[in-house]
Amino acid sequence: MNANHTLHTSAVHALTELLPTPVPLNAVICTDRTALTSRLTGGVTASFVGALSADIALVLTDAASIAGAGGSGSPLLSLQDVLRPAFERATAVLGAGVLAESRTEDAASLFADRETAVFELSGAGNTAGWFAIRIRGQESGGALLRPSSDSVVGKLGRINDVEMTLTVEIGRTRMSVRDVLGLEPGRVIELDRSVGAPADVLLNGRLIARGEIVVVDQDYAIRITKILDVTETVS
Repeated sequence: MNANHTLHTSAVHALTELLPTPVPLNAVICTDRTALTSRLTGGVTASFVGALSADIALVLTDAASIAGAGGSGSPLLSLQDVLRPAFERATAVLGAGVLAESRTEDAASLFADRETAVFELSGAGNTAGWFAIRIRGQESGGALLRPSSDSVVGKLGRINDVEMTLTVEIGRTRMSVRDVLGLEPGRVIELDRSVGAPADVLLNGRLIARGEIVVVDQDYAIRITKILDVTETVS
């Protein structure tokens, strides 16, 4: 069993653990995709970028029931939101990285790619859907899988110079509007952290690392002590 196959299998098993289905699902690799093409309607896709990167897609035979089981009866919660924890669990097997926002789109091209592993998901004798994963950035058959120029990772190279907001948070507290309006110079606000506790590092509001506050040339700075993986950033 090669490394790719092991990661594919680990990813699909991790996905099924968090899918809100009425019965447990089994995952079996699809060897014949010819008949599958006509059954693929829509799909939810996402891309993961890290040391190992991947494109994933999930096509469900009854998306409405799974969305309902996940509590998406509210218009504020979409199918992508319901599937997000399962997608994060699946891509966590690839190591540290960032999972992009999922989207609803035709996933036929990903399922048809020869580098993609496709699994049929079934439970109680019925097919619940299909999961596809294409891993990039590691050796496969002696050749290194590199992202094509039109892939998601290839396109990301075009925005390397885009600025993002990095925030260091040393603690939080909750205050009523009355207390906020009553603030004055000299007032001490108690935070939920003790002295010496690590500071959180957030990228565009998402927790990505922890560190400790230091002083460099009379300026405050932060020394990174731990880079969090995907499972830690969502816990």
